[in-house]
Amino acid sequence: MKRKLDIENWNRKEHFHFFKNFTEPFWGTTVQVNCTEAYKYGKQHGISFYALYTYAITRSINETENLRYRILGDEVWVFETIHLSSTIGRTDGTFGFSFVKYSTDFEVFTGNLKSEIEEVNKCSGIRFLDEAKRLDYIHFSTIPWFEFTSLSHARNHGFADSVPKISVGKFFTENDTIFLPVSIHVHHGLADGYHVGLFFETLQKLLLMPEELLINKL
Repeated sequence: MKRKLDIENWNRKEHFHFFKNFTEPFWGTTVQVNCTEAYKYGKQHGISFYALYTYAITRSINETENLRYRILGDEVWVFETIHLSSTIGRTDGTFGFSFVKYSTDFEVFTGNLKSEIEEVNKCSGIRFLDEAKRLDYIHFSTIPWFEFTSLSHARNHGFADSVPKISVGKFFTENDTIFLPVSIHVHHGLADGYHVGLFFETLQKLLLMPEELLINKL
């Protein structure tokens, strides 16, 4: 479900019109997020750390309204729920796209994630299905082989795009604290540093309170 945003009465009306026709309207940043408690909790309870932080990121997107905004023509639409389109690696070194339905229920979400991982590994190629064209997703990838402090994305600038892109790097330990590099790129016509700050505030809160992460509401 989605609703049309009233641009004329939006406090970011001028910002939207200023940025929407830029050749490169996306901006991005990388934050080293403290994931110590979530990592330890996963180890103690036999829960996949990958599933924990993937759920936390998708939930944080859904709890940040501006990151649910999408551009359709000259209009902005607000989606009620945003799902996860993630790259999934295979043992042969290739990857395929997955399309994971979001649920506030962690067990349902991880079940959807597991099913999509299995589907990707049963086939070859990039798996560019019709779901890849939907706007009610975030574009997500995990790069577990190295840490990073910045990241860029391959983009077709001839294609109108307003979907946030999030990537996660290899976690690392510093002074007994475990950090996870999280990169986010968003359309500047839809979101500023303030909104990305809200996203990271929610994400950090979830990863530091893993017991709360597994219930439906903070």
